[in-house]
Amino acid sequence: MTEDLAVAAPAPATVTDPRAGSFRVDAHHGEILQGVFVTGDKLRRGLVTLPCPLYSTRATFLPTEDAGTTVRPAWRSKARRAADLTLARLGYPVPGGLLDITSDIPLCRGFGSSTADVTSAIGAVLAATGARLAPAEVGALAVEAETASDSLMYGGRAVVFAHREGEPIEDLGELMPLSVLGFGTSPGGRGVDTLELPPARYTSWEIEAFRPLRGLLRRAIHDGDARLLGRVATASTLLNQRHLPIPGLDDVLAAARAAGAAGVQVAHSGDVAGLLFDTADAETPARLEFAATRLAALGVTETWQFETER
Repeated sequence: MTEDLAVAAPAPATVTDPRAGSFRVDAHHGEILQGVFVTGDKLRRGLVTLPCPLYSTRATFLPTEDAGTTVRPAWRSKARRAADLTLARLGYPVPGGLLDITSDIPLCRGFGSSTADVTSAIGAVLAATGARLAPAEVGALAVEAETASDSLMYGGRAVVFAHREGEPIEDLGELMPLSVLGFGTSPGGRGVDTLELPPARYTSWEIEAFRPLRGLLRRAIHDGDARLLGRVATASTLLNQRHLPIPGLDDVLAAARAAGAAGVQVAHSGDVAGLLFDTADAETPARLEFAATRLAALGVTETWQFETER
């Protein structure tokens, strides 16, 4: 079961005032699975994100006597809106506040920078006011603030998340440890304007294909089977290729097979991708090194490595 999003652990705040609340949210690395899922008599868009501790966003909220929220830097307007929505949801325990956002998450790449801003802002308001909200309530506020959201409010749990509704479709449990060789898929790492991407229009065949993939992912997480999870991620990558094509995907898949990767995952609204490996496999360090060499031979020079955290 998931726990309420409550006051964050004590941490240095960008605003040095004892009344300030602070909350940090890690990035994600795109998706393990994204598609349309049958739930009862409804079709719902959903995704399962891959946690990425390489980057994070910290929000600090200082209550003030002025109505509404002022955000720094001013262009992070979604975070400001999220803070205001949270105050309204709580019944305005304070009139407003000063919201500071500090982030090293790259923009427009598929690392979840926008959702990290929004979720950390909500968490900071909760920390400052001593209030609690369940992750599903935070998800609903996040979607209201930014139209579509990822599932960062669930931490390291693998949740099939209705990203345009802000609701969990299914909580699959704790994700097993994975080692990831990430890389950029756009020239020069220029990223993707995610706001310009229309929702994917899946065919009836594709929608049917997502049904068993969800079941296989459920089994993979229950059994801690990184290989099976990698197969699901690869299948999702292939199913979404016509909606946001990855240049040279066939070559990337060949490199993954040669390196013994569990699979390939992508950001379905970004330009980052990753080769997945089982952290528990003693051969993984050598496989990661070989995979980086194979990608470099394909002209992929922008790479990074990380491990998901349990």
